[in-house]
This record gives sequence, C-alpha cells and structure tokens, in this order.
Amino acid sequence: MGNHHVKEKRRPKARARRPRKRTCANKKCGRKYQAGRWNQRYCQDPECMREVDRWLAARRQGKRREAGTAKAQHAQAEKARRQQAKSVPKDVQKPELTPARGHAAKFLAHPFCDRPGCYEPRMTSLRNPARFCCAACRQVVRNVLDRERKWRSRGTLDGQTKRAYEYQASCRRQRSGAADVPSRAPPE
Repeated sequence: MGNHHVKEKRRPKARARRPRKRTCANKKCGRKYQAGRWNQRYCQDPECMREVDRWLAARRQGKRREAGTAKAQHAQAEKARRQQAKSVPKDVQKPELTPARGHAAKFLAHPFCDRPGCYEPRMTSLRNPARFCCAACRQVVRNVLDRERKWRSRGTLDGQTKRAYEYQASCRRQRSGAADVPSRAPPE
C-alpha cells in the first residue's frame, strides 16, 4: 500500500487592496495622499518633510535644554562669548530696532504639542501632564497610532479576533442608525 495523501482545502488568496487616502499628520500640511507603505504618516512633499524635520529638531533641542548638563554647558559657552565680546569693539546699535536672528527668533521656552508641525503650548491639566494643545491634535495622533497598532497585529490570532469584534460592533451601530454616535462618552 502507498502513503495515504490528505488533500488540504485551498483557500483563495486575498485580493491585494490599496489603502485608502490618508490625511498628512503634519498640522501645517493636512493634504490627502495615497500611502505607499503601511506606516507612512506624512505626504512625501519635500516642503512638508522639511517642516517635520524642523519640528523634530525643535523638540529635541527643547528636551536637551531641560537637562542640567546642557544648561551648565550653555552657561559656560555664554560666559566665554561675553568675555570675547568685551575684547572686540563693536558698533553701537539700538537693540529695539534690530530683530532677533537665527534660532533666537524662534526660541520656544514652553514644551509644545506632540503633533508634528504644531508649536502651540500644551493644555494645562490638573490630573496629569497634557501632551497636546487641543482635542483635534490629540485625535489625529490617536488615529495614526491606532491604525499602526492594528496593522502590526493584523496577522496574529489576537489581532484577527479583535478586528472581528470591532467589525461586528460597527455593523451593529450602522444597523441601529447610531453611526454618528461616538463609541465612548467624552471625559467629564
């Protein structure tokens, strides 16, 4: 007798689906674009990417300025600059007429919003430190992170189960006519 062969049922392959158009997460841009990758957050316009890089650099610099060692280094460098400025004669200018130059013109003393491109100060919160300037910025970043989380868990059993529950809940909401009602009540 030969080997017993078991024929497996073959499922048809899923059709390759193109992701829908996304809105750029950069606050100053806001364009609709077709994503080329699953984790693409911004349109690939050079001006938009330059602005995102500027925002990231400003955020890094702000965090660095908060560190004690950076403050000490800055104080030492400023002391050396003042000593050097004393020895060099310079023209007298009216300080109220000369505008700030370089990074001094754009110095942000306050921590700003965590949405790329947004330089607004964070909301004040009594319970915990806020990360965003407004609810709209918070929702944009939440949507991006939620989409990426779902994509990462897509092939896992846990991710498929959660997606099935979300799909059933959205179908129930649509059938009941409550599609415009948010899934959670806003915090009080």
